[in-house]
Amino acid sequence: MDKPSEKPLVTRTKTTESARDLIAVGEFGYPIGHLGHLTDAQAEALVVFKRLCQEKKLFKPASDINQSSHDDVTMLRFLRARRFVPQDALQQFADTESWRESNKIGDLYNNIDIKDYEETRRLYPQWTGRRDKRGIPVYVFEVAPLNSKTMSAYAKSSVKTTVHNHDSEKATTPPRMLRLFALYENLVQFIMPLCSNLRDRDHPSTPISQSNNIVDISGVGLKQFWNLRTHMQDASTLATAHYPETLDRIFIIGAPSFFPTVWGWIKRWFDPITTSKIFILGPNEAYKTLSAFIETANIPKKYGGTLNYEFGMPPILDPAEEAHITWAATNHKWPEGPMRWIPGKNGTLEALAVGSINGKERREIVATMHPDGKPEFAGTQVANQIANEAMGSDAGTALPVQSGAENGVENGAESQPISNGMVEDFLKAKYSSAT
Repeated sequence: MDKPSEKPLVTRTKTTESARDLIAVGEFGYPIGHLGHLTDAQAEALVVFKRLCQEKKLFKPASDINQSSHDDVTMLRFLRARRFVPQDALQQFADTESWRESNKIGDLYNNIDIKDYEETRRLYPQWTGRRDKRGIPVYVFEVAPLNSKTMSAYAKSSVKTTVHNHDSEKATTPPRMLRLFALYENLVQFIMPLCSNLRDRDHPSTPISQSNNIVDISGVGLKQFWNLRTHMQDASTLATAHYPETLDRIFIIGAPSFFPTVWGWIKRWFDPITTSKIFILGPNEAYKTLSAFIETANIPKKYGGTLNYEFGMPPILDPAEEAHITWAATNHKWPEGPMRWIPGKNGTLEALAVGSINGKERREIVATMHPDGKPEFAGTQVANQIANEAMGSDAGTALPVQSGAENGVENGAESQPISNGMVEDFLKAKYSSAT
């Protein structure tokens, strides 16, 4: 049973005048305002919000055969962003649905070229593979690598963004920004569900729908900030509008002496709820503050912890995460490119690697999540054999997703990878409430 919700922490930094005005945890800090921790008024607001969305044909409730078009976790993010005022949340939700349709965000994530995805991932916040003391994922973002040379090369490269079966000419958002939102899709479709299904935390029945970010601005000069202003403002504005309430705490580390001036215009990019969650930490405050929220073992060494993680590395899963995941590959390494979870057998979730390689769709099961802890397999080979048998595939080959399996039908002997359309139909019908 979940513990009673506690009063939100109010923490103030001591570095600069502007920083002293920032409250570290917003009025709906986790788990307040999340599933399992709603007041009667908030629960009623959720009912009203879903009804308004249904009337506008933006939301389909669950039926006997289909799950709802959007889960409560998603709907609550929009409500929290608008302080549980249903009409205000409706407008933002409608704008987001229109934006997603215009830019085919689902197709983008399913079919983006893996090389394009990885090029973008290296320039933005990256998941360390670790979580804070509440089970919320911890990301790290080093700004210094985003120099003028790097950003110029990225701007040229992103114009040629390759997305299989995606008409980028009809998109309303520039290609360089679309790539960024493929990373946001990874957060909400893969990382958050992964963390939600781990029970070694307070409030284990409350889904995780936010992330922590350690933003390292060490070595960034005023000129670099100025050169990045348009790029960062565009990214922040779109993220705030279309991925509301996905940020929990933001720890800014390595702020130069001129940062109070820069902060004056940076904070205009964010809504008040987001700015209320930001810490600006001085050199002697980083580890002390981080360790109040994140275990030392999950803080990178660079910031005083013991985690041997550096920006650019793939995630390093903690023991609790590894205890729930069975990897399909014998010599496992974190797969490149986008991934998402789909329902597996016996209450499991399967990690489906998507995206495209040389114009060809990638649809490969790379791991299985066991929410109650993985069974005692006699090594990865046995796990692969079971997975292959379940998928109707020969042992030792890649695991294509079967069209029959997606629709709850027994697999035939022939193995046929599903099409992108079938992935989309399945996800629309089933996945939206998987968390």
